[in-house]
Amino acid sequence: MDTKIGSLDVCKPSSTDVGSPPNGTVATIQGSVSPTVINSCEATLGRHLARRLVQVGVTDVFSVPGDFNLTLLDHLIAEPELNLIGCCNELNAGYAADGYARSRGVGACVVTFTVGGLSVLNAIAGAYSENLPLICIVGGPNSNDYGTNRVLHHTIGLPDFSQELRCFQTVTCYQAVVNNLEDAHELIDTAVSTALKESKPVYISISCNLAAIPHPTFSSEPVPFSLSPKLSNKMGLEAAVEATAEFLNKAVKPVLVGGPKLRVAKACEAFVELADASGYALAVMPSAKGLIPEQHPHFIGTYWGAVSTAFCAEIVESADAYLFAGPIFNDYSSVGYSLLLKKEKAIIVQPDRVVIANGPAFGCVLMKDFLRALAKRVKHNNTAYENYHRIFVPEGHPLKASPREPLRVNVLFQHIQNLLSSDTAVIAETGDSWFNCQKLKLPRGCGYEFQMQYGSIGWSVGATLGYAQAVPEKRVIACIGDGSFQVTAQDVSTMLRCGQNTIIFLINNGGYTIEVEIHDGPYNVIKNWNYTALVDAIHNGEGNCWTTKVFCEEELIEAIEMATGAKKDCLCFIEVIVHKDDTSKELLEWGSRVSAANSRPPNPQ
Repeated sequence: MDTKIGSLDVCKPSSTDVGSPPNGTVATIQGSVSPTVINSCEATLGRHLARRLVQVGVTDVFSVPGDFNLTLLDHLIAEPELNLIGCCNELNAGYAADGYARSRGVGACVVTFTVGGLSVLNAIAGAYSENLPLICIVGGPNSNDYGTNRVLHHTIGLPDFSQELRCFQTVTCYQAVVNNLEDAHELIDTAVSTALKESKPVYISISCNLAAIPHPTFSSEPVPFSLSPKLSNKMGLEAAVEATAEFLNKAVKPVLVGGPKLRVAKACEAFVELADASGYALAVMPSAKGLIPEQHPHFIGTYWGAVSTAFCAEIVESADAYLFAGPIFNDYSSVGYSLLLKKEKAIIVQPDRVVIANGPAFGCVLMKDFLRALAKRVKHNNTAYENYHRIFVPEGHPLKASPREPLRVNVLFQHIQNLLSSDTAVIAETGDSWFNCQKLKLPRGCGYEFQMQYGSIGWSVGATLGYAQAVPEKRVIACIGDGSFQVTAQDVSTMLRCGQNTIIFLINNGGYTIEVEIHDGPYNVIKNWNYTALVDAIHNGEGNCWTTKVFCEEELIEAIEMATGAKKDCLCFIEVIVHKDDTSKELLEWGSRVSAANSRPPNPQ
């Protein structure tokens, strides 16, 4: 099965024309376009790149300056509609561009040659795994140094400038090395348009001496992209729908399960249309949480094998037919390969392919077209949902805490649940927050993001910065473990510089809890920090920041009241002290199964 995750937020109204505004409108190409002539001093490579970024929807670029990109940064700053945000390190700049792309549909970062490029590489790999269009721009060597035997600084000491490029080739879908002005326009436009078409990161290296030079190809305003829409093979689509409808209409209790590739396939609305028409019980895989309205009348929760939400796995795995739209079956999403699914019962719909049980497969069939056509052919059958409704027992509430009792994690998330609305978004860090946030019930319009395929700890700090910058009208609620926070804590500083009002719940349990449950050892215990004091030191009296440390439910209630009241315009950092063994039951189950998968002995030779 294909294992690439789709993460471009395409559940909004889509268009094949890419212009710029982030509010869903686009600049389209009319029958006749009169290009705006640009003043010759502004007709530079750097300004063209800046205008192109603004045009496709990037109004904030995350950067770390270095001597090879300084002139380029000057020209990006000169673009009035582009905001340059300096980050504390390249890794966080990449994570911020990742978070930004999840909301805006495309993100960008700028770093310097090799030392910056290799530092940001981990974030770019994560964006690739999550199918995010991210434009990674690197200030490269002087154009005169290519083809010489010179050794440059910021390299490994060899007269070969291709090391960085080779590293990026495996984690980007297109690479452009711009070291002369004649083809710069074409290379930049090809890179940007490829990122949008493929929904993957691209790499653009720009020689440090070219950004400020005017050139005739940059003398007019760039014409907005008009990306050719992908089309289904009509005969293949009809055959796939015919075979699938026949398969499903014979089933007694079929179900639907949405996967993360619904987003990259622009098929979220089509999937809901199929759910409406079919009456089937409707579930989502964990990495698809937030893509489907949880208020849907037939929604039964998250299907995640043994750690599914209550009664969901029983309904999915007992079905005699299940349609998975855009799934990813890796060791984490399958809970150590322990899903009780049978191939002969499954219809797997990928962004451009449909596979029916052990039988036929249909290529060149777009998921959105397929789901919409199938909705018109399936018979209404709500048997699986009726079964769910019969066996469902509402979940209970955490035991009421005694006065001043040490805070429990389940009590914490009960209060986080009450914070959620259409004006909020949740960022869940890799770790136990995956499982606790998965149980949150998202109000309509509430954002939700986490990085399940790549699972890089520390991702959430940069991603929170980028997401909050992309949608300032939403208040981001970030749930971050102490171990993850230690990896990328510095860019709380950048959040303050940007005036963001995020609420960060720093869950301090003294170590890498998710790894403890997979395989414990002394390496999973970390040095405890005074996290609130650290953030206060970063704040240093500049910007709006409020911190507090809570040990019990009474203090948590007071902290939340302050964060949503008097300090609602501040970045609020709430350090939550919990017991090192206080984990969700789902992590305990998941950890043991993933551990078993990791420790399988070698096959006999």
